[in-house]
Amino acid sequence: MKKLGEFERIAHYFSPLVAGQSDALGLADDAAIVSPPPGMRMAVTADALVAGVHFLESDPADRVARKALRVNISDLAAMGADPYGYTITLALPSGMENAEAWLEAFASGQRSDHLTFGIRLLGGDSVSTPGPLTISVTAFGWIPEDRALLRSGARAGDDIFVSGTIGDSGLGLAVLRSEIADIEGPDRGYLVDRYQLPEPRPMLGRALLRVASAALDVSDGLVQDLGHIAKASGVAANIALPRVPVSAAAAALVRSGKSEPVNLIASGDDYELLFTAPKEAREAVLERAEEAGVPICRIGKILPGRGVYVVDEVGNEVAIERRGYTHA
Repeated sequence: MKKLGEFERIAHYFSPLVAGQSDALGLADDAAIVSPPPGMRMAVTADALVAGVHFLESDPADRVARKALRVNISDLAAMGADPYGYTITLALPSGMENAEAWLEAFASGQRSDHLTFGIRLLGGDSVSTPGPLTISVTAFGWIPEDRALLRSGARAGDDIFVSGTIGDSGLGLAVLRSEIADIEGPDRGYLVDRYQLPEPRPMLGRALLRVASAALDVSDGLVQDLGHIAKASGVAANIALPRVPVSAAAAALVRSGKSEPVNLIASGDDYELLFTAPKEAREAVLERAEEAGVPICRIGKILPGRGVYVVDEVGNEVAIERRGYTHA
């Protein structure tokens, strides 16, 4: 296919994604016009993904699109917001081969997650760059005027919970980089999926709005991100390493000596919800999570003081040399 210009690309790949939406104005005007629902305010988040830093250049374009949306949806979920729409900016390398085929697949990935998460394209931009390929998404969601999940609400005595399983994405990246050998079949596919297609938890975030005291999504590693809650709340956090949920694939790699539990809690890109709640709300939290269809585990407790402490099965502190991942 011949290389298209900016406006041709908008018309060909992205305008079909907004068919039937009045707020995006067919991507034909300078801005979208959005009316908030009564009693709601807007939550706004933005994330940029850079090839070679946040995704591999060999990752399929449709999965790159879905990851770009999902990491932003995860931020909204961590606030308890209902995803509504997003804008996107694509900076494509000027010498990019097969750019049109890549964009076709990218738009297909967007369309897929529009259906999955009920989110819509509102606008964006595309530019040419010497490289690397960069994608920037700004996402918007609705949240009740009187409620939001913040990092600063944890109090001493609160339980600490996390959704899903931890460490899979880091293992998936290691597999793709051939840093972990001799892993094939379902385990390999599962771990790669967890890296390329994180699973945001917007339904859980909304369900926790009136029972959780603090929350964020795990993007930089469980220990490091828990430290953000502890610092913002002015408290300490204690988690039991054996209670941290891991997948069967991750557990198999630990048993074989190809990974260690401390590595799982320090790797990034899990995009699970990490949150706290008062002890007396424990049953309500479990009920809300079940209603949302999301597995959660209670992994620790908020304490007076400062810092994050990890203990083993008998309560001895575990030394953590690397506490998380930095996207630099």
